[in-house]
Amino acid sequence: MSRIGKRIIALPKGVEVKTSDGKIQVKGPKGQLVRLQPPKSIVTVDGAGVHVAPTPDAAREASRMQGLTRALINNMVVGVTKGWSRTLDLVGVGYRADVQGQKLILNVGYSHPIEFPLPKGISAKVEEKQTRIILEGTDNELLGETAAIVRRFRPPEPYKGKGIRYHGERVRQKAGKAGKAAGAK
Repeated sequence: MSRIGKRIIALPKGVEVKTSDGKIQVKGPKGQLVRLQPPKSIVTVDGAGVHVAPTPDAAREASRMQGLTRALINNMVVGVTKGWSRTLDLVGVGYRADVQGQKLILNVGYSHPIEFPLPKGISAKVEEKQTRIILEGTDNELLGETAAIVRRFRPPEPYKGKGIRYHGERVRQKAGKAGKAAGAK
C-alpha cells in the first residue's frame, strides 16, 4: 500500500471538491481546477477531507496510482488556497525581463527581444533590477511547464554561468581552455 496515498487530504475553509464522470473538480478562493481522475483509484469526498483508495483489481499498479492521485489532488487544493510560485534568475550582462499585460519580454543576448505569451492562469512579476522573474498560478503542473519553457530560451551555460536559471540552482562550471592548458604544464 502507498503510504502517501493513505493520508487524508484535509480541506481548508472555502475549498470544495467534487468528483463526477472521471473528473476531479476543486474550487477555492483563488480559482477552480479540473483534472481527469487517474485510472485504478477511487476518490471519496466527505465533509472533513478527501480519501483516495486503490481499486481492488490490480494491487501493485493501483497502489502507485493511489499515491499519485492523492498528490495531484493535494496540489490542486494547495493551488486554489495559497497558490504556487516559481522564481527565475537572469544571469548575464544586459540580460533583463519585462512584463506587458500577459506577455513576458526577455532580452537575453539575442539580436531581438523574445516575446512569450503567458498561458491563461499564470501571472508574472519582474523585480526592480529586471533580473528576477516570479511566475505565479494555481496549477502547479502548468506553472512548472511554463517556467521550464522560459528557462529553455537561454539555459545556463557551463563556462561563464550566463543564462536563465531557477532561483537557487547551482550551475557546475567547467574550467575552459585556459584551465586545461594550465593543468597540463
